[in-house]
Amino acid sequence: MKDRLDHVGLTVRDVAFALVILVLFTPALWILTWILCAASGHDAPGLLAVGTYGALFSTGLVLVSKGEAPPENDEVIEAPQPRLVSRLPDGFRGDILRLAVRDHYVDVVTTSGTYTIRSRFTDAIAEMEPISGHCTHRSHWVTDAAILEIQKNNGKTYLRLRNDDLVPVSRKYKPKLEEDGVI
Repeated sequence: MKDRLDHVGLTVRDVAFALVILVLFTPALWILTWILCAASGHDAPGLLAVGTYGALFSTGLVLVSKGEAPPENDEVIEAPQPRLVSRLPDGFRGDILRLAVRDHYVDVVTTSGTYTIRSRFTDAIAEMEPISGHCTHRSHWVTDAAILEIQKNNGKTYLRLRNDDLVPVSRKYKPKLEEDGVI
């Protein structure tokens, strides 16, 4: 039955919706016709005759609601990308996990590799909007989504990222990270 419904374009949910409407609408319609017929002196139709109209009504409602649904689109709607992605190679796919400064360059560490761009660190961070993240050190910025856990080694705090990188947390940035609930 499910295969036949899929062929017609209906789902089990649509059929259930039609049945609920039928069960709720038919008795109300029958009572209304009975009252109107009794008031005018005519014989009221039976519940089965009124049920046919109820079935037509519920089926019509389901078909109309299917027509109002937005067209299905096979394209996946992607989340807005930061401007920094435009500086990465064409066809880049993946997530940016962190930024690390190295002289006059910024290493952009992603799920598909590390890319080096020429930029000031503050400019690269600004180009990461709307992705939320935090500076953990004067040379490191991480996205909030990349953080897996907090680790401590010899009294120093590190953030372990999804790609198993350990990013240091300096004393200067630690209070801000604690305030924001990151650590």
